[in-house]
Amino acid sequence: MNVFRRLTRRPSLELDDIQATVLRARPEPYFGTHAILEITDPGGGRELLRRLAPLVPSAAHWDEPRASWLALALSYHGLEALGVPEGTLASFPANFRAGMAARAERLRDTGPNAPANWEFPFGTPHVHVAVTIFADSETAWRNEVAAYERQLHDLAGVRLLSHQDFGATGFNVFGYRDGFSQPVVEGSGAERLPGGGRPVKAGEFVLGYPSETGQALPAPGPDVLGRNGTYVVFRKYHSHVAAFNRFLHDNARTEAERELLAAKLVGRWRSGAPLALAPEADNPALGEDSRQINNFGYRDDPRGLRTPLGSHIRRMNPRDGKLEVLSDVNIRRIIRRSTSYGQPLPATDLRDDRESRGLDFIALGARAIDNVEFLQSEWVNSGNFTGLGKEKDPLISLQDKGAYFTVPGSPPRRIQNIQSFNTLLGGEYFFMPSLSAINWLSR
Repeated sequence: MNVFRRLTRRPSLELDDIQATVLRARPEPYFGTHAILEITDPGGGRELLRRLAPLVPSAAHWDEPRASWLALALSYHGLEALGVPEGTLASFPANFRAGMAARAERLRDTGPNAPANWEFPFGTPHVHVAVTIFADSETAWRNEVAAYERQLHDLAGVRLLSHQDFGATGFNVFGYRDGFSQPVVEGSGAERLPGGGRPVKAGEFVLGYPSETGQALPAPGPDVLGRNGTYVVFRKYHSHVAAFNRFLHDNARTEAERELLAAKLVGRWRSGAPLALAPEADNPALGEDSRQINNFGYRDDPRGLRTPLGSHIRRMNPRDGKLEVLSDVNIRRIIRRSTSYGQPLPATDLRDDRESRGLDFIALGARAIDNVEFLQSEWVNSGNFTGLGKEKDPLISLQDKGAYFTVPGSPPRRIQNIQSFNTLLGGEYFFMPSLSAINWLSR
């Protein structure tokens, strides 16, 4: 089920200068690669950008099919390694300049999720360039990777640090349909699907345009560098799917009860059908319906009797639900390009096979760094904004001893000893430059 938005009006954004992945939806099924590169010589880094620039497509014609594409982003250390002037470096926001590892306290990345436990190269100053390839088939993916690798061949001054392949049929490693709930960017020309809300001002996602405040957000200078760029947050998780399966078995007697509990934790059935529209039983046809899968709100469910207040999707996008701690939901929106890696584990498997599998959380937006830090500290790792006290996100948070999840009802059911089902393996903050900025940086 691809949530495909048609072009219904003339775009007003400079689409031919914006990287394609900002607006182009991830295909389904999808194949791809994430690579991290280190620049060991400024000249080699600039040559890398010159070689890769022709492989990075623009967002023009984002509504037309494309077999594969490449996206490119740079960390603060990467910009330093390119020899970007000090004045320009200082024009970037402080949290981007600090990097994700230095922001661990704000992100609540402690214990097993602390930077000291991350896999290499995350958390080190060697993470400079991120390259991601998306494709709609294995053949297109391998062709795109081959084209990218040819540009790296015999290139001095650049070192490949990590290479991670990913791919899925549209369902993540926990078995849930994923990646279909995205904001509509004003000026992109995209149609508004039912339940998607009004288009969000383009400046919330792309630098250089009015934001929800009416003003453009601060951008790095000069204008050729900042305009039409955006920020990227990348967080790689290992998923404990067997532990998730055991938790369901320990707290529900039948398969039907286990699937209902799984839906309560997330807010959707594994098919993608939302509890708000299918509260009693899964409706796979609804999960396949791109025009109805997001056509709901929470205003008529203030107690969370259908969709629990603490469920994952209700935390990540409260929609029209009442919040105990007020926040403008539209300035908290992010474009998600998250991916799954490794083989899914069936719901019947209760033993960890120790295989590598998990989720690559990828958020894009002009406020992406601020928003992810806010989400992690306030909506993921706290329940205050919905009146749930210390209760945390049931899927992606680091749970404390004695943690629980509340299923509202008469009486409410408090499910004890919920575990951490994802462990952070690392991540970084990146800047995704426009096509003209890539050329400017390569000089």
